Amino acid sequence: MKLLLVLLVVLFGVWLWRSRRLDGKRARPTPPSPPAPAAIVACDVCGVHLPQADALTSATGVYCSHAHRQQAQR
Repeated sequence: MKLLLVLLVVLFGVWLWRSRRLDGKRARPTPPSPPAPAAIVACDVCGVHLPQADALTSATGVYCSHAHRQQAQR
């Protein structure tokens, strides 16, 4: 009878330990997804490729610097 009681207590402890361990894994937040790739454009004067966010755009085209934009407007 004592052996049965000890066995039940041990099984209950294992069950409790495993359920808490699994709950901890479920509560973790998912890592953020990586950012989307940036669009790449080429300068109309020299052909250098750069991210669109860094490029200078005008009505005449896309440029990597103010000097190239002025050079294209001449």
